[in-house]
Amino acid sequence: MPSREEITYFGAGPALLPTDVLKTAAEALVNFEDTGLGLAEHSHRSELATNIINTAKADLAKYIDIPDDYEILFMQGGGSGQFSATVYNLVGIWVERRRQKIIKELGTAEGADVPQDKVLERLRKAVEEELKIDYLVTGSWSLKASQEAARLLGPEHVNVAADARKVNDGKFGKIPEEKDWKLSKDPAMVYYCDNETVDGVEFPGFPEILKPSGEEGPIVVADMSSNILSRRIPVRNFSVIFFGAQKNLGSAGITVVIIKKKLLPPAVSTPEPALLRKLGLPVGPIVFSYETIAKNNSLYNTLNIFDVYIAGQVLKKALASFSDNVTGQEALSDKKAKLIYATLDAHPESYKVVPDKSVRSRMNICFRVTHGDSIADAEKAFLAGATKKGLTGLKGHRSVGGIRASNYNSISLEGAEKLAAYIDEFAKGPRI
Repeated sequence: MPSREEITYFGAGPALLPTDVLKTAAEALVNFEDTGLGLAEHSHRSELATNIINTAKADLAKYIDIPDDYEILFMQGGGSGQFSATVYNLVGIWVERRRQKIIKELGTAEGADVPQDKVLERLRKAVEEELKIDYLVTGSWSLKASQEAARLLGPEHVNVAADARKVNDGKFGKIPEEKDWKLSKDPAMVYYCDNETVDGVEFPGFPEILKPSGEEGPIVVADMSSNILSRRIPVRNFSVIFFGAQKNLGSAGITVVIIKKKLLPPAVSTPEPALLRKLGLPVGPIVFSYETIAKNNSLYNTLNIFDVYIAGQVLKKALASFSDNVTGQEALSDKKAKLIYATLDAHPESYKVVPDKSVRSRMNICFRVTHGDSIADAEKAFLAGATKKGLTGLKGHRSVGGIRASNYNSISLEGAEKLAAYIDEFAKGPRI
């Protein structure tokens, strides 16, 4: 049996965790800070739990430079839960803002006493004719997010502003040019997945067309589950950023939401559930309410404090490793990705990188092995040989097949070098 030190795990998630973080967490699980209880046994209402949450929030804000006018939430339900939560919360804000606008218009026309039946009539018409959520569909996860929105609201309220399959022969692997995006006039949000783990597609940077002009701009929501903490991001361009912890931050079980405080009370009002029901709109579970989670410092219900602790330890290690915080990690991530892609590109007769070169993911390197007459046989041989060298977790997602090397932050430069060396060695070996 191989030891942990002999294995480099390239799985897409749950991903590899630093060994020293796991050892620290293992001790905390048995006896946390000499309390006689393991961390998983302590109350989430305890002072130590609050300290763990607040420290993790502060370290995350420091590491990726989150401004003070943003709130950090720890939630449950994973990224898939946020497909729903973003709809519930941001549609509600859109409805309330539209309601206030209608009241102001009617009040100007008819005096102070605004008939509520007229407000409801105008609001219902606005929902039917104007409510849209825009999705940039560039891979499997953004597609699932758009499908969930259509399930909750109805497809008439979901605008797929860009569909990568339409510019890539029915498959994912490119990002349509911004000039071709069909954005709505006043959407409740514009949603995109910054890095698609299944398809190996990553946005090179923040879309120019979505950049705010002055203080106002579209409500932009980004799923950064698989590339958060790997590069510097312009946080102020986003209204909501969310990510599951199990790629670059920690273990599966918590989801982080970074949200503008302008989208939380008292800065903004949220509609009453009764009003949403009258409008035929869904009322979300209270555990998905950003307002509720923010009011309770992420402790409305029983949060997995142990998972927050692991995330906090990962952040402390990252802060200690890079004096320039996430900028240092970005340089390392880029170096690892360039090394692996350069090795693949050096052997075009043996490998085919799946996505277009302009949108290649630094985190999920997806390719096919064409080293022989049968791709299936060649990939089987490639995976078997990799395992013998301690390079595991390389099998592609079940929906697309192929090979996928997930180059998350926990993969060392040495691990990337080992993979590149094996890619080169396999290409130079006998054809399958």
